[in-house]
Amino acid sequence: MKTKTIGFVGLGLIGGSIAKAILKIYPNTRILATASREATIETAFEERLIDNNGLLKIHQFGQCDIIFLCSPVKINCEYLEKLKDVVKPDCIITDVGSVKGDITAVARKLGITNQFIGGHPMTGSELTGLEHSSASLLENAYYILTADPEMNTDTYSQFADYIKSLGAIPIQLTPEEHDEATATVSHLPHVVAASLVNLVNDNDDERNICKTIAAGGFKDITRIASGSPTMWQHIFLSNKDAVLKLIGDFKEQLSYFENSIASQDADEILKLWTKAKDYRDSITIPDGGSFKFFELYCDIDDKPGTLVGVLQLLANADISVKNIDIIHNREFEPGVLRIEFYSQDSLDKAKTVLTHNNYYVRQRTN
Repeated sequence: MKTKTIGFVGLGLIGGSIAKAILKIYPNTRILATASREATIETAFEERLIDNNGLLKIHQFGQCDIIFLCSPVKINCEYLEKLKDVVKPDCIITDVGSVKGDITAVARKLGITNQFIGGHPMTGSELTGLEHSSASLLENAYYILTADPEMNTDTYSQFADYIKSLGAIPIQLTPEEHDEATATVSHLPHVVAASLVNLVNDNDDERNICKTIAAGGFKDITRIASGSPTMWQHIFLSNKDAVLKLIGDFKEQLSYFENSIASQDADEILKLWTKAKDYRDSITIPDGGSFKFFELYCDIDDKPGTLVGVLQLLANADISVKNIDIIHNREFEPGVLRIEFYSQDSLDKAKTVLTHNNYYVRQRTN
């Protein structure tokens, strides 16, 4: 697909990352964008990511060959209606939302299902905004595509090939299959994570003991609760039926544990946990999963200058560090120092450098 002009409605983490990936692979592409904040557009223009230095008016999207809708679900639906009479007949409109039912229904109502392809890159971060976007965010990430049966197969194939050329792995599903699957593996876990964080918060005391001793396990399973509240508000309202069904199913699963613990049924507790462990151990999480973390753990001596020494070694090797922290509660942790990197390549280099300098380092296994 030879694309010259691509438009973006929304330029946050996902929109910005797709735009950066496009320019990395196709540097001559002209990119136009609008966003909820003009400051975002000004920043993107200063970084030479986009060609316009101000919010776009709707008619200006008529130049585009592809338009990515990268706002919350409801806003994407609103823009789809606005774009109907603006875009060229061969322009593909796609979105990156986590729910496909609502926007597909809008496309069908407008009669533009031959131009609309739903999209959902299964990648991201607990961080949001253009400042956290990266050209590598799509690499080896599953990218779900949904299309109406009347979509021209050649058009769909060309767009899927384009997404693949950006480093992602396209997967075709129906909108219904997509919403059921993502409700199970993404939307419900976010409900659970947010509920668990609120539960701990409500049960913490004035000394914040729970917050103080929260171990890595708690942080791992609740990290996704740091996602955008507005985005998840839109997702839960848009995929209401599927999410409510799964909340009911989850309550039933909790009741199994509740009943077996209450009755002190040791065999049933073991059975439930073994079933969970076996299934979890069978899951291979690729580098391009929904949330990618490039972390290693390092044992260091509690001496002045030791931490600085580790960071200096990484700096001398030209390795950028995304985050670093000392782990005080190491009940289930593999090291004293947790270092997070921006890419697998940086992590691999850091592991080599630190090991060569006699530091004991290891990665957490998924």
